[in-house]
Amino acid sequence: QVQFEESGGGLVQPGGSMRLSCTASGSIFSFYSMGWYRQVPGKERELVATITSGDSKNYDLNVKDRFTISRGTTKNTVHLQMNSLRPEDTGVYVCNAVVIDKYRDDYWGQGTQVTVSS
Repeated sequence: QVQFEESGGGLVQPGGSMRLSCTASGSIFSFYSMGWYRQVPGKERELVATITSGDSKNYDLNVKDRFTISRGTTKNTVHLQMNSLRPEDTGVYVCNAVVIDKYRDDYWGQGTQVTVSS
């Protein structure tokens, strides 16, 4: 099994900042990429940001100038620094980890709520 520890979510005012962290652990210790997706009730899950083991980064265009994804000093840890937050950033942020061998396997955390509101 793969276990996720997600933290950093909560309530923040518009224009504020928040830092999410995710650590993956368990039977798999090496991942091709890790990142964050956002879930909103009634809508499809959408990519926010991902980073590969080689530090290649991919951002949704709506957050590219405001969010920064990085790998932590701890193995299989990823951070998402979110600045200039907007109400439309609200959602459940779910940590994702990808393993590629002969097939691609995606693993998902339980998610952490981020609410941007006054």
